[in-house]
Parts: sequence; structure tokens; C-alpha cells
Amino acid sequence: MSGEITDKVGGRELDLEDSQRVHKVGVPPKQKLSTEFAATLKETFFHDEPLRHFKGQAKSRQLVLGLQALFPILDWGRDYNLSKFRGDLIAGLTIASLAIPQDIGYAKLANLDPQYGLYSSFVPPLVYAFMGSSRDIAIGPVAVVSLLLGTLLQNEIDSSNKVEYRRLAFTATFFAGITQVTLGVLRLGFLIDFLSHAAIVGFMAGAAITIGLQQLKAIAPLISVIFATLFVFITHADMHGVAIVNKIKKGVNPASANQIYFTGGYLLKGFRIGVVAGMIALTESIAIGRTFAAVKDYELDGNKEMVALGTMNIIGSMTSCYVATGSFSRTAVNFAAGCNTAVSNIVMSFVLLLTLLVITPLFKYTPNAVIASIIISAVIGLIDIEAVILIWKIDKLDFIACMGAFFGVVFISVEIGLLIAVGISFAKILLQVTRPRTALLGKLPKTNVYRNIQQYPDATKVPGILIVRVDSAIYFSNSNYVKERILRWLIDEEEEVKANKQTRIQYLIVQMSPVTDIDTSGIHALKELYRTLQKREIQLVLANPGRAVIDKLYASGFANLIGDNKIFLTVADAVLAYAPKTEEP
Repeated sequence: MSGEITDKVGGRELDLEDSQRVHKVGVPPKQKLSTEFAATLKETFFHDEPLRHFKGQAKSRQLVLGLQALFPILDWGRDYNLSKFRGDLIAGLTIASLAIPQDIGYAKLANLDPQYGLYSSFVPPLVYAFMGSSRDIAIGPVAVVSLLLGTLLQNEIDSSNKVEYRRLAFTATFFAGITQVTLGVLRLGFLIDFLSHAAIVGFMAGAAITIGLQQLKAIAPLISVIFATLFVFITHADMHGVAIVNKIKKGVNPASANQIYFTGGYLLKGFRIGVVAGMIALTESIAIGRTFAAVKDYELDGNKEMVALGTMNIIGSMTSCYVATGSFSRTAVNFAAGCNTAVSNIVMSFVLLLTLLVITPLFKYTPNAVIASIIISAVIGLIDIEAVILIWKIDKLDFIACMGAFFGVVFISVEIGLLIAVGISFAKILLQVTRPRTALLGKLPKTNVYRNIQQYPDATKVPGILIVRVDSAIYFSNSNYVKERILRWLIDEEEEVKANKQTRIQYLIVQMSPVTDIDTSGIHALKELYRTLQKREIQLVLANPGRAVIDKLYASGFANLIGDNKIFLTVADAVLAYAPKTEEP
């Protein structure tokens, strides 16, 4: 018959319609080790093909593209116009008005004199404007990083020793920048993803509580001081017990490269503090950048961001700045004020320059209570109750990570809270890797589709056949568990079959579509599973192993051990081949 074909499956011939043809699993041609290694390396570090724009271009054009890649302002600056500048000017002036009081307060959190906060909103934003890829991020000191830096520095040098303390702060900032640039150049940005969103939410909320509590000791006379602020200079209220900021040094950033520790005992301490602060600053900034880039529908280059942030902190460390990064509060204001490009950061920088040159003496009379209130109002936004509730609804392990970070920061210390956040995040990864999900599959009515019977209660089991799906790669860390879990499914099913006097299990089909890879331990576990099933007179059948898996099944000889006629493209094909061969008990 023209509509029929004959195919050999499982040692027998089947007459099937064309639509029911049983296809064999494709075995890919063997690749050279160098080719396979290069492909893996490319996918790990260069998945976005950063050099694709350079292909087929003249050398002069490649030079231009290279400069534009390093300094994105050379690209988008060509289309810059007065209309865009109008929005950037308003946004820059707006964020500057927010930045000035914040910088004074955040410098206090870092246990530094107020002018260092202002310095950090002058030089770093200028560098970022030329090198950053975000149109919306507003650069400067932030509460969490300031508190973290202040705490870590205080553990090494008492802040009363201002000269040495300041030198260590510049050293930490230098190495924070080195860390960020290194991650960007080596394209290792995926490392920051180990700090989960849930852990960041908990960490920031805990930091907000800690910061707020630190400022409460100025809070009692807050109301009266706010009303009296305008009269402090006139009435000399500072002479009558009202605590004020005191002198803020006038002038632009002094050079500080000679103050960085490149030798001695504080070198390693500065390096350690810088790596931690740099990673946190990087995580916060890229998260903020991605959020606002998604709103405006443009791409944020994570590796360019790392290089830009790192470069600005390296230069900042040499110009009396401490660690700066993308600020959520300023970025939100920048976005709302109608910014179009990073020129808003340039506008803010020039306003800060004017402030440093002209009006810093006026801030001498700013009451500490006002600064405390500014800090408290800024950090309240870090407590995201809605995000915590959402995390609870979605993933309980994420919620544990969130709460662990929160309570660690509040009741122990910032660094311990950070360590708990990272530790729980890693523990979650290890749990998911070592205990992958498996599922028992059944056939959906009137289809050839097999799905999880817990998700689809109307899916029916096939008599005499147990179908199990493994939802993870099979590695040394989970191979023994996968084998034992499959056997437990089998034991449970055999007990149910025996109790109900049904057809005994003769075939175990393992659906391997989600198994993205397998190592030698995984192969060994499959061999042990095969031998155990042989003793029970049950045949092992595999369905749809992927390219990497099937290649290793043949390379290890396992495919020959079970027979390539027991490896099928789909579960439906395997059931079609073996269901008629099941026998009644």
C-alpha cells in the first residue's frame, strides 16, 4: 500500500501509516576535542558574539567601532540634539538637588568627611557618562555600599584615625574598580548572578533597618530642628546644642593616588574589602540598569557596564572618591524627570562642581538631624514588602534566603548578612543540583502525548510500562540520587501493580529530553540501573536523549550495552514498540 511503510523496531516489523513513522535518535558526528572546547568556551564567555560587528569591516571602520564599544558616547552622541539636552538638563539638575544632601549623609555612613561624598558624585558620573551603556542610571554613593564600606573599614582601622582610615577607603575603592573591570574584561559577569534576587531583597531591607536605627539618635529633636534649619545660620543655634555637619572642605577633588596602599599590611585588607564592596555595587547597579532598560526597551551590555563602573572607581580612588555605583533613588528620579541619555550625569557633575567651588560653606550649618532624616527617607524605599510577599508565593527557598540575609544584617552584621545571603543562595543551587526533580508520566486521553501525572490527573499509565522523566543533567553530584529515585518509583509501582493484580512491569522508559548533559558518574549510574533492572527481568528503554547525551552514551559503550534498538526519539515511539509485548501476570 502506498500509504504504508515498514519499519523495524525492537526486533519486529511494524506496518505504520506515514504519520506514525518511528524515527531513530540522531547520533551526531564525532567532533574534535579542540572544536568542542572552543564551542563551549564561546558559549560560556562570548555567547553574545561581541565581535560580530567587526566582521567584514575595513581597519579604519574597525578602529571606530572599537572606540565606540569602549566609549558608547561616540555612538549615541552623533544623534544628540537640543531636544534631548533639554530633558537631560532638567533631569541632571533634579538629581543634583537630591544628590547633594544624600552625598553628605552617605559619607557619614562610610565614616568619611562630608566632602568625600560630594567628590564621589563629581568624577565617577563624568567617567560613566562616556563609558556606560545605560541611558538612565544616575551614578554616585549609595546607602548600602556606604554602610558596608564603613563597617568593613571600621573593623580594620578606627575612623578617628582619619588619615589611615581614608587611605584604606581609597585602597578599597581602587580594588573595587579593579574587580569590576576584571569581571568585565574576562566576561565573568555571570558570577554576580550567584547572589540571587531574593538574597538582595533581604540584604537591602536589613541594611535599611540598620541604617535607619543608626540615625534614630538624631531623631528626637527632628521636628523642631527642621523648622529651625532656616534660622541656624542667623541664630547660631549650633552654639546652643544643635548638632551640625561642621566644616565641609571647599574645592574640587584633590589627587589621592599617592594615598593608596600598594604595599604593606593594609594592601590585602583593602583588596578584600574592595572585592566585597565592588561585587555588591556591581550587582546593585546592573540590576537597576536592567530594570530601566527593560522599561525603555533597549539592551544593556553587562560587560561594558562592568568595565565602565570599574574604570570610574579606579579613577575615583585616585581623585579622593570612595566606591560609587548606580543609585536606585537617583535613577528613579532621573527617569521620572525625563532623562534621555547619560548627559544627565554630566549635568549633575557640573552642579556638584559648582557646589564644591562655591557653596560648600553653607552646608556647614546643616543640622545632623536633617541629614539623618534624609538618610532614613532614602533607605525606606529599600524595604520592598511587595517583593518579599511575591518571593514567599513563588519560592519558599528564595524566601529563606531573603529572610536569612535580612536577619543576618539586622542582628549580627552587614558582612555576616552578606555571607548568609551568598551561602543560602549557593545552598539552594546545590540542593537543586543534587536533588533534581523526577516525574512519573502518563498518556493524555486521545493523544500520543505523555505528561506528569501529578500535573495532569487524567493522564493514564500504560500497562506493563513505567515511564519516568528526569528533569536535570545527570552529574556526579546527583547521579546516585537519580538512580535511587527511579528505583523507588519502580518499587512503588510494582507494589501497586501487585496489590491491584495488574500487568507486571516489564519495561522502564526513561524520558531524557530535559537531561542536557551527563558525565562519567551519570553513565556509571545508568549502568548500575540497567544491571538492577536485568535482575528484575525489566528492560531499560531511553527516550529522546539530547545531542550531548547520546554522543556520550555511544562513546561509553552504554548504547551498545542496552542495544540501540532501545533508544527512541519519543516516549510514544517506545510505547508503540513495546506495549503489545507486555504480558498478563
